[in-house]
Amino acid sequence: MTEPFLGEHVPNDVTRFSERIRPESTPVLSEMEAYARREGFPIVGPDVGAWLCQLARINDATRVFEFGSGYGYSACWFARALPDDGEIVLTEQDAENLDRAESYLERLDAADLATVEVGDAVDIASRYDGRFDIALIDIEKYQYVDAFEEIRDSIPPGGAIVADNTMSAGRDAPDDTVDFDALLSVLTGEIDDLRRTSLPEETRRHTHGIIDYLTHIREQSAFETTLLPLGDGVTVTTRVR
Repeated sequence: MTEPFLGEHVPNDVTRFSERIRPESTPVLSEMEAYARREGFPIVGPDVGAWLCQLARINDATRVFEFGSGYGYSACWFARALPDDGEIVLTEQDAENLDRAESYLERLDAADLATVEVGDAVDIASRYDGRFDIALIDIEKYQYVDAFEEIRDSIPPGGAIVADNTMSAGRDAPDDTVDFDALLSVLTGEIDDLRRTSLPEETRRHTHGIIDYLTHIREQSAFETTLLPLGDGVTVTTRVR
C-alpha cells in the first residue's frame, strides 16, 4: 500500500534517490510521519518537507502563510529555516489538529513562530496584511484559485506560492481525490469537458479545481510556475523579480 506521503505518479527511483540525499527527519518529524502512516493522514512527507525548508532558506523567508496545516507537519519543516523573529500562520478547520501542531512545534522550540487560526483558510487570509515570503496551499482543491487570489498581493518579488496535490491526491480518502488521467487529458487537450468521463461527482469537483488552478496561474504575467515532481506533485509559482 502506498504511504500517505508518497505520490503514486512519482517514479520509485526518484523517491529512493530523494530519500538518500535529503536531510534526515528529526525525531519529532519522524514521530509525525509515523502518526500519518498509522492514521492514514495525508501529509506532504519528508521529501517535500525538506524541499519546503530549503525554499524558505533560499528566500531568506521570515513569514509563511499556510492554507491548510493539518497537525503541523509542513510548519515544522518551515520552522527549521525561519529566524527567531519569524512567523508561520497555520490555518485548519479542526481545532484538535492545531492543538497537536502547537504541541509538536513546542517540542521543536518553535512555538513562538506559530500563529494558529481555526476556520476557513481563505477567509482567514483575507484578514492578514503585509508581506508573506511563501504561501503553501493544501486545502480543498476547488478553493485553490481563491487562495491564490487572496494571497498574491502579499507575495514579494522572488516569493513563492506552493500548491500541493497538483498531480494527484488523497488515495486513502475517496472524497478528496484528483483523477490524474482526466487531469492530464484536459491539460493536453485530449478532452475539454470532464463531464465526458465517468468520474464520481466529488472526484470531478476536485479535478476541476486543480485544472482551474493550473490554468489560472499560467495566465498570470507577474508569476512563473514550475512543477516539483515529488509526493503528490507540487507546483511552485514565483513572483518574477
